[in-house]
Amino acid sequence: MIKEEEMLRPEGGQLGDLGIQWFPGHMAKTRRLMAANLKLVDAAAELIDARIPVASRNPEIQRILGQKPRIILLNKAGLADERITRQWIAYYQQKGVPALAIDCKSGSGISQIAPLLRRVLAPLLARRAQRGMQTRPIRLMIVGVPNVGKSSLINRLAGSKRAKVEDRPGVTRGKQWVSLESGMELLDMPGVLWPKFEDPAVGERLAFTGAVKDDVLDVELLALKLLLLLREEYPELLCQRYKLTREELAAAAAADLLELVGRKRGMLLGGGAVNTERAAITVLDEFRGGRIGRISLERPPKEEEACV
Repeated sequence: MIKEEEMLRPEGGQLGDLGIQWFPGHMAKTRRLMAANLKLVDAAAELIDARIPVASRNPEIQRILGQKPRIILLNKAGLADERITRQWIAYYQQKGVPALAIDCKSGSGISQIAPLLRRVLAPLLARRAQRGMQTRPIRLMIVGVPNVGKSSLINRLAGSKRAKVEDRPGVTRGKQWVSLESGMELLDMPGVLWPKFEDPAVGERLAFTGAVKDDVLDVELLALKLLLLLREEYPELLCQRYKLTREELAAAAAADLLELVGRKRGMLLGGGAVNTERAAITVLDEFRGGRIGRISLERPPKEEEACV
């Protein structure tokens, strides 16, 4: 049986080919568990990463939820480009799916979840009121890929550490019910990942944000890919963070970007060589922690390119 930490294995090594793929492991069991428990809840809250709304949404979840009422919560919004996040919320709302930007770390947007959910469930709540069932709790299933913040969300809503939280994928192993003082009950499900990525960019973006363990990846190649993307989309932030000139950034060959950053930071080995591994870890950590700046790696499609 494949262990959780072995579910993802990088292959290759050429620039631009991280070869990231998930191996199913217990994910098939998780999908069955979600489908079996769907009848127990009134709605679902799909948690995604505001920096990568497409890559952090598993199409399997959409298929399993079917017509069940749902809301989309763009977590880690404090790390994302605010302008792009607003575009995503408008995009989802145009598709008829209520969406909300939140940040479980700061608590931003958390208080708006219950009112939004009650608006979505207004017809159901009205029927319950007619039957004298006003005291029945709203049951909400929390779904999403690993490490997107489901347990952190539950702890924020509960006001205490009810669910185990760690900054690594795959901590939640089974379903957990959590009762809230607001009269809601939350069902936390294990993260659901794809059996295979059709688009390699999906795996890369998940890896950029930390949804994949770095110890099973080539971190130097990963950091180099991220730097290339940021050079294209957010050059000013790169220049500010790493004390680069626009000319230096533009002139650097793709394979030399990591070395350029490491040299600027003084990450040198004996003989003046750059410690590129240390530079890679620094770049990834600073991106994930928002220290490079507020960055979004995906933008809403202009046409019917994404399934909602």
